[in-house]
Amino acid sequence: MAFALPALPFGAKDLEPHMSAETLEYHHGKHHKSYVDKVNSWVDEKKLAGLSLVEVINKAVETKDKGLFNNAAQAWNHNFFWLGLAKAGQKPSGKLASLIEESFGSTEALLEKLAAEAVGHFGSGWAWLVLKDGKLAITSYHDGDTPVAHKEVKPLLTLDVWEHAYYIDYRNARPKYAKDVLSNIINWEFVAKNLDGEGVSRGDLKQA
Repeated sequence: MAFALPALPFGAKDLEPHMSAETLEYHHGKHHKSYVDKVNSWVDEKKLAGLSLVEVINKAVETKDKGLFNNAAQAWNHNFFWLGLAKAGQKPSGKLASLIEESFGSTEALLEKLAAEAVGHFGSGWAWLVLKDGKLAITSYHDGDTPVAHKEVKPLLTLDVWEHAYYIDYRNARPKYAKDVLSNIINWEFVAKNLDGEGVSRGDLKQA
């Protein structure tokens, strides 16, 4: 049994000019795939057969297996990241728009704060919009850490701030990457769905 790398939920050129087909080729086809492949290499050795990706992450937390956690969590984080992107044109609406206004005043203010979290995050990691105690909140996690391991929050949206996420298109300009992606190609329909608290399951994978 093994996990398969999920296909991207959009075409290779659908996110241009904000994220190029070349970036997707390397980020999804090589970096994301490497995490999935590494977890698969441990399926027999670490007795992971039949477990979902979320169950693997939880097992890694319980057994304090840092290597397994880092790779499984990165696989999940990337799954969730891709689902949160879409062709330009979407805007928050309904309950999500109301929560954004309540917590941040406007979508523009939310995006500014999330971008600031991403830019201010030292080193590699992920900036997150989460649901905590029924309200929207912004946070970040270092390296491969993931909301799957933090039961007090429910993931809504993430921005990858590892260098491989932006170096091809933006070189070392993380601020421009964060602003361009967050302002143009967020899948707000996906974010809204995650208000049900089931976001962790949407990034999960089953073995086949």
